[in-house]
Amino acid sequence: MATSNPSQPHPPLEGTARLIGTLALSAAVFMNVLDTSIANVSLPAIAGDLGVSANQGTWVITSFAVANAISVPLTGWLSMRFGQVRLFMLSVTLFVISSWLCGLAPNMTTLIAFRILQGFVAGPMIPLSQSLLLASYPRAMAGTAMAFWSMTTLIAPVMGPLLGGWITDNMSWPWIFYINVPVGMLAVGATWAIFRNRDSARKALPIDAIGLGLLVVWVSAMQIMLDIGKEHDWFQSPMVVACAVIAVVGLLYFLIWELGDKHPVVDLRLFKNRNFWAGTLAISVGYGLFFGNVVLLPLWLQQFMGYTATDAGLVLAPVGLLALVLSPVVGKTIHKVDPRRYATASFIVFGLVMWMRSRFNTQVDLVTIMVPTIVQGVAMAGFFIPLMTITLSDIPPEKMPSASGLSNFVRITAGAVGTSVATTLWERRAVLHHAQLVEHISLGDGPTAQAVQGLQASGLTLQQALARVDQLVNQQAFMLAANDIFWASSMLFLLLIPLVWLAKGPKQGQGGGGAEAASAAH
Repeated sequence: MATSNPSQPHPPLEGTARLIGTLALSAAVFMNVLDTSIANVSLPAIAGDLGVSANQGTWVITSFAVANAISVPLTGWLSMRFGQVRLFMLSVTLFVISSWLCGLAPNMTTLIAFRILQGFVAGPMIPLSQSLLLASYPRAMAGTAMAFWSMTTLIAPVMGPLLGGWITDNMSWPWIFYINVPVGMLAVGATWAIFRNRDSARKALPIDAIGLGLLVVWVSAMQIMLDIGKEHDWFQSPMVVACAVIAVVGLLYFLIWELGDKHPVVDLRLFKNRNFWAGTLAISVGYGLFFGNVVLLPLWLQQFMGYTATDAGLVLAPVGLLALVLSPVVGKTIHKVDPRRYATASFIVFGLVMWMRSRFNTQVDLVTIMVPTIVQGVAMAGFFIPLMTITLSDIPPEKMPSASGLSNFVRITAGAVGTSVATTLWERRAVLHHAQLVEHISLGDGPTAQAVQGLQASGLTLQQALARVDQLVNQQAFMLAANDIFWASSMLFLLLIPLVWLAKGPKQGQGGGGAEAASAAH
């Protein structure tokens, strides 16, 4: 393969080279996106094996998400410094190594440390895969390239719960990380073979070290506060108060510094654009609600409904089926239909799905649980691409990488916050419901006495019978608490609709951000 000048645009790939290049980039993206969902159904197994509570186990997800969010805005600077191909290969290689280390982790502290590393090195992979893929296809086929890429990112969340559940039940949880090793090695080898002479020009740019440091400080302090708050009674704990103060002060200093720096790590001036701030806020709050519920549902099923990890994965897996069918339709018609209409329909369907879940009870069957999960695929199809189209519609081309990075940073951070808030509120509401239910239970109460006598008749002692009654009360309390979260999420999704209409509609004939919007969707 001939070496070409990196300062000149590379010609599109052809034939087998383009096919192998597309598969290599897609495999890396698949591996990355898979890791955002594969651990969800495995949390109880990981937490139990490492001797921590299931809610502490959510750090496995949030630590990855926060580290990933912090590194996304650095992609542009790192690409200029190292070149897109070199950076992509380095990112995938380090991701494989950190995945292997996650599987070897002997305790929760070590696992979280390696998940932070894994999340941080994963940051550049998705935006770089988009840019390398677009450069591999003729301009006329950019939509086809991005449609293929989007399909990959929709299949991964479907496979994640299924693979995670099956591996946890039939092998052991470290294998949810080990499976990245062969996939990543193949992706690195194929990428090197196809793209090694297609690297971008390198240029030494100053790094906003102070801005990056402040970003790491305030985001980390905020996430630690959210994660340890429920274990330490929130602001009764000096540690939680200290984290809150550091987060607020760090954020204020970060905002002041970034607005005054010539080469900010995050270009906050983009928020002057109405469509950008309205779209970013809508997609971030919506994603936070969505991701919080995606984590909550398998926790509830496994802890209080007797589901195995595999069964919980099967319940979650259909979420992407309708999205796979409908997303190409949305992509092809986004330039004809006002994206605000698609986003509105998406939020209405999300609201309906959450309302359906708020009607669950402890006797709910598998089919009833799966119906809203399947319907949710409709909402997902109209969520990412239309909202990113709105967000990026008024951004000039030279600002597109910064805008995409900033929007993704806010969205990913919101997903981590949503997970912490959902699990915290679930626990607190369960405590409240448990106290209210217990008020109506005593041995002098007819139905309670009858239930205890029935349990004793089956061979249980009085203490065992009372423990069984308390277990049933606990199950009911957490069911009611989950209903509260689902109902509140439903209302919040509906409240996001006016926010979408604060954005300006598309200009006549505008493609809605085109391939950039589609590519930034994930």
